[in-house]
Amino acid sequence: MQKLSATVTKVPEITLAFWIIKIAATTLGETGGDAVSMSMNLGYLFSTIIFAAIFLVAVAAQIRAERFNPVLYWVTIIATTTVGTTLADFTDRSLGVGYAGGSAILLFLLLASLITWYLTTGSVSVRTVSSTRAEMFYWLTIMFSQTLGTALGDWTADTAGLGYSGAALIFGGVLLALAIAHFYTRIPKTVLFWAAFIVTRPLGAVVGDFLDKPVVDGGLAMSRYGASTALVLFIIVCMSVFRQRPAAANH
Repeated sequence: MQKLSATVTKVPEITLAFWIIKIAATTLGETGGDAVSMSMNLGYLFSTIIFAAIFLVAVAAQIRAERFNPVLYWVTIIATTTVGTTLADFTDRSLGVGYAGGSAILLFLLLASLITWYLTTGSVSVRTVSSTRAEMFYWLTIMFSQTLGTALGDWTADTAGLGYSGAALIFGGVLLALAIAHFYTRIPKTVLFWAAFIVTRPLGAVVGDFLDKPVVDGGLAMSRYGASTALVLFIIVCMSVFRQRPAAANH
């Protein structure tokens, strides 16, 4: 009897370690994006162009890769979250649409990406990301989700007046509720995954702002460069300690 080998994807298996690194990466996207656009005074538009170029190179490398590479994968995730930070800030502030308008635009783009992906391939599950077409939709959807998350984080912390710590508690609570739903409800796992993926971004955004914003604004006034360096080291340690395997593909 011939033994069948499981086809694997180039995305990691969804484990607790995945979510820990994801939150750290999204927080890094906030501090790193702000470091370039604000601390370096390059502005939102020019910073977005820089990070968009990095994002396109990283995605191209990810698609061309023959197998799952944890370093390449997380570099690409970080690229999506940094371009998401500066793009959201450019949309909300430079274009003058505000946090609510920016969030609405980005939510529409995210839903359009997911719907088009589903209509094209028949599934938006990460376990089906084993073809070039699915990978392209996967990374486009992630980029929109990261950008939307930044806008939602700023909207909640600033416009809603909850502050960085209050917003972090809210998004952390939502993430916990999604985790409970994963284990104790029949809500489709794919729906819960994308909901959690989106929520981790505003959580990372407000945590990043909490780290580097002035004390008078409710932050810790850490250096953006220092906070970013600490987050990079934390991600490296997590990747070294927790071995990541590629998710098995569904066909």
